[in-house]
Amino acid sequence: MTDRADIVVIGGGMAGASAAAEILAAEPSLRVLLLEGEARPGYHTTGRSAACFIQNYGNASIRQFNRASRPIFEAHPLAVEVEEAPASLLSPRGILQLDDGTQAAAFDDLMAEGDGVEALDEASVHALVPALRPGSFTRAAYEADAMDIDVDRLHQIYLRFLKQAGGTLVCNARVTALRRADEVWHLETTAGAFAAPLIVNAAGAWADQVAQQAGLPPVGLQPLRRSAALLAPRDGWDVARWPLTGDLGERWYMRPDAGRMMVSPADADLVEPQDAWPDDLVLAEGLDRFARVFDYEVTRLEASWAGLRTFAPDKSLVIGFDPAGEGFFWLAGQGGYGIQTAPAAARLTAALVLGKALPPELAAQTFETEGVSPARFRQGETAPNAGSA
Repeated sequence: MTDRADIVVIGGGMAGASAAAEILAAEPSLRVLLLEGEARPGYHTTGRSAACFIQNYGNASIRQFNRASRPIFEAHPLAVEVEEAPASLLSPRGILQLDDGTQAAAFDDLMAEGDGVEALDEASVHALVPALRPGSFTRAAYEADAMDIDVDRLHQIYLRFLKQAGGTLVCNARVTALRRADEVWHLETTAGAFAAPLIVNAAGAWADQVAQQAGLPPVGLQPLRRSAALLAPRDGWDVARWPLTGDLGERWYMRPDAGRMMVSPADADLVEPQDAWPDDLVLAEGLDRFARVFDYEVTRLEASWAGLRTFAPDKSLVIGFDPAGEGFFWLAGQGGYGIQTAPAAARLTAALVLGKALPPELAAQTFETEGVSPARFRQGETAPNAGSA
């Protein structure tokens, strides 16, 4: 038998969970199904994210989502519904970016365009991170307002609200076939058959494949592998208060993590959608770059892992109805910004899916939906009457 709904959201990571929850928050009468291909939601990128909220991260469009998401992180309306004592999802961290003498242009651009970024002298830098080797950098930029994000708690807020509002999460439901007939999308999955007039494609690295299953052209998403390792600090190092630290060329970064140091080579290797694992050589080279700046000899890894950061060709999000497929909505291309943009992106998704006005957080910034619409990849095509659920 086919399980029918008003809206089916494909992908139970942060994007899909947040969209499904915000749709139900706006229209509680709808039947919303959230399909997850793995045994649990958030198994891939969401569950492997070491996200920070960095206002100056991303292009102009991404920064609009950052600004719109900030107040939601600080006092999430859906948290009030599912938590006994809601609190901010952000905690102080800061980000320190170092110029090794070869990144003058990047440093100057950051200082000119960055909001709340200040240049620090060497003494101030060592006061923040005393473990840096003398002479390992020439200039440093510091953004004190960068924050850690409680990723798991945010994801759980959306999932718990979805359940409380009457939505349904189905795991082990990888989509195997998609077709549209009689104004309804019919989905065959490893958990059975589903149908809805409207689907939201929030399948992350697999979003292009989902589109192709639906008979639609891909938008050119690029899954890029990002590796990381967990290191124990040296005796006497109190890393908990250190900022996220890296070089301006994005060749490595270190983020404190529960008394340990999470170090990444900041790799961005193009791969097929997959359950990602680190490349040992790439990881070793990144750890070497880290050790040239930190007074640290890497002798043992406590853990290592990798995730996929999936970008659209122009590095902006992909949110909107596909002009070639009625009732087919994209929520993809989150890249390295998916967690920090999720609250505002989910609200925009709900508004567009339901035919409502722009969320006030984005409308206040004169946000233009054309900049994120999949139509920008569909030259010469016009959108069909998508309608609302």
